[in-house]
Amino acid sequence: MPSPPPQSGRVILVGAGPGDPGLITVRGTQWLERADAILYDYLVNPRLLQHARPECQLICLGKHQRPGQPQQPGANQPQRLWTQDEINRRFIELAQEGKTVVRLKSGDPAIFGRLAEETAALDAAGIPYEIVPGITAAMAAGSHAGVWITNRDQASAVALITGHEKDDKGGSALDYAALAKFPGTLVFYMGVTTAAEWSAALIAAGKPAATPVMIVRRCSWPDQLVLASQLDRVAEDLKQAQLRPPLIIIVGEVATDPSCANWFTNRPLFGKKILVTRAEEQSAALVERLSELGADCTVQPTITISPPADWQPVDDAINGASQYHWIVFSSANGVRAFCERLGHLGLDGRTLKNAKFAAIGPGTADALAAFHLQTDLIPSEYRAEALAEALIATGHGDLRFKRILLIRASRGREVLAEQLTKAGASVEQVVAYTSTDVEQFEPSVAVQLADGEFDWVTVTSSAIARNLVRLGGDTLRHTRLASISPITSGVLRELGHEPVADASEYTIEGLVQAILKSGHQ
Repeated sequence: MPSPPPQSGRVILVGAGPGDPGLITVRGTQWLERADAILYDYLVNPRLLQHARPECQLICLGKHQRPGQPQQPGANQPQRLWTQDEINRRFIELAQEGKTVVRLKSGDPAIFGRLAEETAALDAAGIPYEIVPGITAAMAAGSHAGVWITNRDQASAVALITGHEKDDKGGSALDYAALAKFPGTLVFYMGVTTAAEWSAALIAAGKPAATPVMIVRRCSWPDQLVLASQLDRVAEDLKQAQLRPPLIIIVGEVATDPSCANWFTNRPLFGKKILVTRAEEQSAALVERLSELGADCTVQPTITISPPADWQPVDDAINGASQYHWIVFSSANGVRAFCERLGHLGLDGRTLKNAKFAAIGPGTADALAAFHLQTDLIPSEYRAEALAEALIATGHGDLRFKRILLIRASRGREVLAEQLTKAGASVEQVVAYTSTDVEQFEPSVAVQLADGEFDWVTVTSSAIARNLVRLGGDTLRHTRLASISPITSGVLRELGHEPVADASEYTIEGLVQAILKSGHQ
C-alpha cells in the first residue's frame, strides 16, 4: 500500500511593520502564534518572536542583532545574509514537510520586499500562501518622525522609489526627468550607497538643489533619528553622519515641516536604555509601560520561575481548601500557579468557596480577578508587614482558631508567616512555584553594563537584587538602579549599591513613576 501524501504546508508572507513591535497587524501576530517555522529578516524587531510557540523553529536570514542585543532563544545566528534563492528554497522545503511557515519581512512585503519573486517561487512549487500587509516606513514616518509625506498645501501625491535597482537591469529604469517634475513627495528606500547618483540625477533633471530632504533612520524604534538636509548635500550628510540602513529619505517641500520634534521623540524616556531584570514571564507589563514612554528595553532575567519540585502539598491544600478561613497570595506568580493547578485537578473556584482571599497588592488582585476570584483584602501598603497587619486587624488582633494558607515561592521572607503565627493563627505555607537564580548574564548584556550603556536597571524584588549584584558587581555603578520597594532598596544598600529611584507605591506603575520623577530622564 503506498504511503499517504504528506500533510500540505503553507507559507504566510507577513509584514512586520517599520520597527515598533506594536505596529504589526493582528493578523500578523495570529500567524506568528500558529507558525511551525519563522524565517525573519535581520531588520525585524526581535521582540516579535515572543509571539512564537516554544517549539517553533526560528530562522534568521542574516545578521539581525543590533549591537548589544541578546540573542533570541532558539534562534540561529548566520554569519551572512541569505540570498533570495536560498530563502525561497528553505521556505518551500519547510512547507513541503507539512509545516506552516511565516516569512516575516520588515515593513510591507509588497513595498520593495521582493514579494513578486517569492510568490513566483511558491506558485511554481504549488505551495499555498497568504500575504499579510504591513506598515511600510514611508507611511510610518508621518506619524513617528513628524514628516507629513502628504500635505494639502505642499504635496497631494507620493512616489515610493528604490535607490537600489536590480543589478542586471543594464541601466536605471527610473525616469529622473519625470521624478524631478513630480508634483509631490519623493520617498527613497535603500538609497544610502547610491545617494550621490540619484540626487545628482534629480538635480540634472531640473529638481532645485535646495529642495528640502529629511532622513529618517530606524523609524518607530526607540533610537529613531531624524536629520534635515537638502538635495545637493544629502549624499555628503549621509557620509558625514555615517548613517546606515534601515532608513528612508524624504525629498520635497514637506521635509521642511518643523513638527519633526513630535510626540514620538518628546516622550519622557525616549532614547533611554533600560535593563529589565524580572523573570521572563513577568517582564511584559513593565517593558510595555516603559516602551510606551519611549524607552529602549532589554530583558535580562536574573531569576527564573518554574513549577515546584513536588505538587503534592499544593494538591493537598486545594483538596482541603474548605478548612481555611483565608488564602493569602503574595505575588501574581503564586496566583497563577495555584489557580492553574486547581484547573489541572479538574476543579474551579467553587472548591475555595469557604475561604476569603488576601492579596499583597493590586497586581496580585488583578491576577485573582483573571481567574474570576474576588479579593477580600488588600493592605494599604503593598508589603508583607502591612499585609500581616491587615489580616490581624480582621480578628481585632487575635487570630486564634483561624486557619490561614499562604501561597508562596520556594524562597522569600518569613515575616508574613511569623507575624500571623504570633497573632495566634494556624498558618500553613505551600510552595506553588520555584524561584531560581540565573547563573550568568547574556554576554552582550554584560558588555553593555560594563560600558555604561544602560541608563537604568530595574530591580523588582529582594531575590532579583541579590542575584543582580552577584552577576553585575561593580559594573552596576555605571548605571542607575530603580527599586520597587524599601525592602528591595534595603537589600541593594546592604550590598553596597544605592538606588537612584525608589517607588513610593510598590507596583510596576510606582516603579515607572519613580524613574520619571528622579530627574534623570
